[in-house]
Order: sequence, then C-alpha cells, then structure tokens
Amino acid sequence: MSSLRPFCLTTWLAAAAAAALLLLAPVSLAPAHAQAAQATPAPAQTADSAPASSAQTTAAAASQPPAEQRGLTSRAIDKVKQVAKSAGDIFSRVPCLAPKGAAKAMGSLPHVANKLVAGKPVVIVAFGSSSTAGYGASSPDFNYPNRLAAQLRRQYPTADISVINAGVGGEDAPEMMKRLQKEVIDVHPDLVIWQVGTNAVLRNLDPGDTAKMVGDGISRIQAGGGTDVVLVDPQYSPQVTQRAESAGKMVKLLGKVAELRHVGIFPRFEVMRDWHEKQAIPVESFVISDGLHMNDWGYACFAQLLGDDIIHSVGQIKLGVNVPADVRTYRPM
Repeated sequence: MSSLRPFCLTTWLAAAAAAALLLLAPVSLAPAHAQAAQATPAPAQTADSAPASSAQTTAAAASQPPAEQRGLTSRAIDKVKQVAKSAGDIFSRVPCLAPKGAAKAMGSLPHVANKLVAGKPVVIVAFGSSSTAGYGASSPDFNYPNRLAAQLRRQYPTADISVINAGVGGEDAPEMMKRLQKEVIDVHPDLVIWQVGTNAVLRNLDPGDTAKMVGDGISRIQAGGGTDVVLVDPQYSPQVTQRAESAGKMVKLLGKVAELRHVGIFPRFEVMRDWHEKQAIPVESFVISDGLHMNDWGYACFAQLLGDDIIHSVGQIKLGVNVPADVRTYRPM
C-alpha cells in the first residue's frame, strides 16, 4: 500500500523541477542558430574517432541550404514547445490515482471531437450544485470547472475551449430542471457535465424520482442533437455515507439512467471511496470540516481524472485529434 498523501509533494516537485530545468536549460541559453545546430544529427563515430567540435557542428549547420536550416530550426522550436508543454503538465497535475480496475467507460464524445477536429469553439456547461459552484475551494481558480478548463486547454492548446460554471449551491434535480432550458439548452453546449443527486440524498428524497427527472432532462438536452452528456454522481463524504442506503440507490440509479440514455457517467462516489479505502488517504485530506464538500486537493483530483476520461473518450472517436491512445495517469516518482 502506498504511503501517498495529497499534500506531501515536496520530493516529487523537486525531482520534477530538476528534470524540467535540465530539459529546458540548453534551449533557453542557446541562440536560434545554435538550436538548429543541436538538432542536426551527429555523424556516426567509430571506436577510434573523436567527437566533432562545437565549431565544426555549427559550421556544418551553416553550410546547409537556407531552407534546410529553417527546417532544422523549426524542428528545434517544436521540440522546445513539446518540452515546455510536458513540464507545464507535470506542474499542473496533482499526485492523484484513478481506482484500479474500477473505471467505467465514459463512452465517446462525438460532438466535442467533431468540434475539435473542425477547429471550432467548444462550449462545456458544468451543471450542478455546490460542488460544481466550488464551495470549499480556497479560490475560484481551484473549483473543478476551472481546473478542468485549464487541463483541456493544455491538452488542446490551439482550441477555443470554454467551460461555463452553472453550479448553484443547495440545488438538486427539482430546482435544476427549472433552469435547464435557460442555463443549459439555450447555450447550445457541446458537452454538459451534470453533477446531481447529493442534495437529494441529504434531503431524503426518493432516488427514483431524482433518476426520472434526470432522465427527462437528458432527453431534453439530447433533443437538439448537438450535445454530449456526462453525469457525475454524489461525492463520498461523511454526510453522504451516513445515509448509505439512499446514497447506494442514487449511485446505482444514475448509472442505470446513463446506460439507458446512452450518455457517459463519471463515478465520483467510487473514485472518492477508493481514495480513502484503497489508497489510505484520510477523508479530511480531501473533504473540508463540514463533512460534505471537497477541498482544493479533492476538486483538483476530481477534475484531473474527469479530464483524463474526456481526453480518452475524445481520442476514441479517431478523427485525427492528436490525443494519447490511453488515459494518462500520474504515477508517483
């Protein structure tokens, strides 16, 4: 069992920083023509041959035709950009693991994928209650919609991606249905991430009634024909787990709704339970003192794993979007 704790990042960050600096230092100190020289492959050496001097390498690059030199410089610049993007992703991700063998397929997101391929703006609406609004986060920058937006923009740097936070604290399906048309459908989003069910559990509402309203809401969203949908079930936190029977029914029924309506689901309850029960992370490390809402680390990990699933699901469409073949999962160094 790993001894990983959410905030014990010093060693990891130091190693990552050193690696990033080693990668970036040569290119940041060298002028453009030297970058081109570095990008020129070295000639093969025999056991008794001496390496070419720096002056010889530079002279060889200078002797190349101008077009070829530009090509070498362009490739060197592309390499610098790749290194910078990789370093930025390292520093933006938290040490956060997905449950092993428990991930549910989100399914493909064809509308998001088609927009990315066509170079058109992508609009995502995060619809939900206080954990979408970001209650418990120390700053709006650390709520899950903003963390998700930052991750997707790093992954697709040339895309115009907007994530609209339509979370209102204290609401559940009955209240959300009243603003569904104005705040979701009329926006014409490419993706709706609908977080729902927690307040219904806390109010002892019938999970079956919630599931029916959510199903009806999904049908209304899908009627326009241009929107992908992903449901997010309740969080695993003390106030929710105190009502274990209702919470269990809610999680199961939302999963069934997603299956019947052919939409994705992010199993937040199981993900958070895995943090505590399998990864031995104390609940107070990801839930604030009210026993309900997530803290900065909880929102960051939730957003990160959700973003990984979205990236993977978009990649499954195979329409030429440059995404990794598999979900990128951080492994502690």
